Amino acid sequence: MTQNDEVKYNAYTRQADSMRIAIASGKGGTGKTTVATNLAYVAARNGRSVAYVDCDVEEPNGHIFLKPEITHSEPVGMLTPRVDEEKCTLCGKCGEICQYSAIVCVGRKVLVYPELCHACGGCWLVCSEGAIVEVPREMGYLESGRAGAIRFVGGTLNVGEAMSPPVIRAVKAAVPEADLVIADAPPGTSCPVIESIRDCDFVALVTEPTPFGLHDLKLAVEMVRALGLPFGVVVNRADAGDQAVYLHCRKERIHVLAEIPEDRRIAEAYSQGKMICEALPDYGPLFENLLSTVAEEAVIQTGTVSHA
Repeated sequence: MTQNDEVKYNAYTRQADSMRIAIASGKGGTGKTTVATNLAYVAARNGRSVAYVDCDVEEPNGHIFLKPEITHSEPVGMLTPRVDEEKCTLCGKCGEICQYSAIVCVGRKVLVYPELCHACGGCWLVCSEGAIVEVPREMGYLESGRAGAIRFVGGTLNVGEAMSPPVIRAVKAAVPEADLVIADAPPGTSCPVIESIRDCDFVALVTEPTPFGLHDLKLAVEMVRALGLPFGVVVNRADAGDQAVYLHCRKERIHVLAEIPEDRRIAEAYSQGKMICEALPDYGPLFENLLSTVAEEAVIQTGTVSHA
């Protein structure tokens, strides 16, 4: 057995173990959810226990394609301060310690802005008069269920809420045990994305061969490298743009994991809420090969797959 064959063998063997794969992108509309749902579909079809986790709580859409039967729903929230004006001496210490101006002392009154609160508990700790208590505030909700053999977990942030990481954390905490966990991350490179991918074993960055796609791919690559996560790139609508993305990946020694062609049939299936592999079975091998390539690449980049 050659060294290359041994690497592939070990990669395929590791597919039977628990692995978390994050599907992310530097921008929206590149095909993240298309890749994530189809990976979950082919893995479950091949007999693996799979959990699909929709971490894009501001605009969740994985349920449109997987069509899960929701069996559980619960609110998600966090603790925020409430001030007892009778006990408050207006010392202003709570406002001084808050780095987000979620609580401020203005004149003869303490104002609280719950949407800005990060639930650190600092204001409660410094209040020597016991005038601050922490009360729960609902920010969104999470749902779980099944889509055939696929375990489904997703969350939705309430309209008007400024912070999604608390809901994302609740969604991730509700993920059941599975051979394969696929996290569908929000687009971009901000805090919600980092919260979604930070404890994953591998990140597949979905992009498109356009100037905008390349610009945002560069940002996403910087993010995953800063986090020290193994990663690769999936090029969607691969034959619809130019070669700049490929040239950049070659220059930066980034592995292109798979290419999904520009196919009108895919767009039609998407518009009807159907998964590619379900509507177009000839694409099944592409996503099966992508799963194998991810496992192999994770071994090559790290030498082992860390279990989250």
